[in-house]
Amino acid sequence: MPVLIDRGSNPWRPPSPGTIEVGLLNNMPDAALEATERQFAALLQPAAENVTVRLRRFSLPGIARGERAQRHLDTCYAGIDELWDTPLDARAPALQDEPYWSALTEVVDWASNNTVSTIWSCLAAHAAVLHLDGVERRLLPEKCIGVFDCATVGDHPLTHGLASNFAIPHSRHNELPAAELAASGYQILSHSQRAGADTFIKQDRSLFVFFQGHPEYEVTGLLGEYRRDLGRYLRREREIYPAMPRGYFDDATVALLTAFRARALAERSEELIAQFPLGEVERAIKAPWKPAAARIYRNWLTFVAARKARRPATATVLPLPRAPEARVAPRTVIERRRGVAASGALWRGPERRRVSALR
Repeated sequence: MPVLIDRGSNPWRPPSPGTIEVGLLNNMPDAALEATERQFAALLQPAAENVTVRLRRFSLPGIARGERAQRHLDTCYAGIDELWDTPLDARAPALQDEPYWSALTEVVDWASNNTVSTIWSCLAAHAAVLHLDGVERRLLPEKCIGVFDCATVGDHPLTHGLASNFAIPHSRHNELPAAELAASGYQILSHSQRAGADTFIKQDRSLFVFFQGHPEYEVTGLLGEYRRDLGRYLRREREIYPAMPRGYFDDATVALLTAFRARALAERSEELIAQFPLGEVERAIKAPWKPAAARIYRNWLTFVAARKARRPATATVLPLPRAPEARVAPRTVIERRRGVAASGALWRGPERRRVSALR
């Protein structure tokens, strides 16, 4: 079925029968703004097998933008009066010290009481688990980046049709230990020996789904991160040469990038980034995680549709991905119930923040 993408600001209206309305509240920085919306739209397309999905894009006002990004927002995005947004970058050592912490915890509490299901991805997963159960994320010795083999270890409708082993991209500096999650009542659905807990859930009034990985990533997503970190090294904005993503490049590409690394270590300069063999690398990489990613989101949309059939007036919300380096943007998907306000209007948070919603 189609994914219909609204352009600009349109008054909210109840979705037609059989339609799920997805609101993508995009608070990513300018460089990742359009890529983020493209990634989620591309993932929803194969996932929306038996339902029509209407995608609306929302942005947070007051964020400094470049001319191109602001023009794109003005043309294609709506305001967020109907949705609740949170800022993105993780800058403080402790999540509780982040400027967006109080806003994000309000989103968590609201979603717990007012949604059918919410997806929390990346930093949003870490923040939600910390707020709900006090499980602290742990800093890893080195960045976890690459495409990792994951195994299904839990039985749930979200894993229906998934292979027993599948690949998912991960890119983060922190982790939530699987043992601590299990001890706090979370059910692990998929796990990687190298990357740890991949997908896990907790059922209360709402089904909370958590991703530590990035099933939405495009084929070149990890390459873009690697090249960005490499550029920072060459500009001396970081002192350690970035680790190559695991399981992402074939042997010939690894050899090519290893040779470039040797040259970069010997001739470290900002100008060298122009010599990076981008075209050759792009032609060699593949995205083996795409079928599993589509299956997971298809199962989630099926779950949402089934709940909508039992509860006719519902809606869903989805926040965003990560920001550069250790700074990861909260990415969340919330299945919201309509009718929270007596007027029938969508609920409005006390402040303006970023999110995305499926109705």
